[in-house]
Order: sequence, then C-alpha cells, then structure tokens
Amino acid sequence: MRAREKLSIQSDGRVSVDESPVENELSTDDVFHLLQSQRRRAAIRYLWDTDGPVEMRDLAEQVAAWENDTTVHALTSDERQRAYIPLYQSHLPKLDEEGVIDYDKNRGIVKKTPLVSQLERYLDAGRGPDIEPEDEERRWNTYYLTVSLFGSVLFIGAAFRFPLLSLVPSLAAVTFVLAAFWSVSVTHSLSV
Repeated sequence: MRAREKLSIQSDGRVSVDESPVENELSTDDVFHLLQSQRRRAAIRYLWDTDGPVEMRDLAEQVAAWENDTTVHALTSDERQRAYIPLYQSHLPKLDEEGVIDYDKNRGIVKKTPLVSQLERYLDAGRGPDIEPEDEERRWNTYYLTVSLFGSVLFIGAAFRFPLLSLVPSLAAVTFVLAAFWSVSVTHSLSV
C-alpha cells in the first residue's frame, strides 16, 4: 500500500493535499474495464500530457474535439455538453474510484496519479484518438490499390506501345511491379 493524494481547495483558494492508502497495482480486469470506454481512454491520453491538476472543463473540451474531429475552438455547445456530462457523472468518478486520477467533482479539478502509468502499455499515448481497425484496413487497401493501378498502367502502356511506357522492357516492368507488391505486403505483415 502507498499513500494516495486527494486534492481539495480551501475556502481561501489554497489547494491542500490529503493522503489515503491505495493499492499499488490495478488488476488486469480493472485495466480492461477502465479502458473499455473510448471517452475514458481519451481522458487518460489528455492527462498524460499534463504535469499538474487540470480543469475538468478543459479535459472535456479536448475529448469532445477528438470525438468530433475538430478543434476545441470549433466545438458547438451541444458537442461540448455530450462529452462533458458523461465525463462528469460517470467516467471521471470511475477513474477516481480506481485510483487512476484524483477528481474533485465539486471544484472540477482532475489530476493523474502514478497508477495512470500502468495503463500506458495498453494504449499508444502518441497516437491521439483511437484509430479504428477499419481505418487501418482502408489505409492498406489504398496502398495495394495504388500499386495495382500503377502496375496496370505500366503493363497496358507497354502492351499498346504508348510513348515512354513502350521503352520499359517487359521483364523490368514485371520485376518492378512484383517488387512493389512484395514491399507493400512485407511492410503490411510487419505492422500487424
């Protein structure tokens, strides 16, 4: 057990720190339960880039911006509210309950705890918002389609003796297209 700091703001505006015991590690079940929500994952990513307490409003605005593929300044009131309310009522209290953050709900202040580092191996902090598997698949499909299109233009041009393309020997064209497919395939398999 170690001490867990709990933030509170005094009536004179000073921040005080209360300490209470907390477990050293999150269980695997707790980790997966905490990370099952995209909004909680986004909140954790936002907190990784901070050193001290942040206002809950700032965190909610950035999460809303990520969810809506926009900037904080371009958010509408409805978009802000759709992220703010669930974070306020559910997600941040859950992260606080598990000891990943210190959340003063009354003051709207959030601070990460050392336990947040246990979640890092499950998330890629540098990636920003989640990249959906469909987006990744679509990206690789684009690479394969580009190589196919380029190879088709090269073969058709050589077959019909189009200027410049007819100068490419058939063996060189076949070798180039096969090498391009091989390169994309190997890179794709190594990235999975």
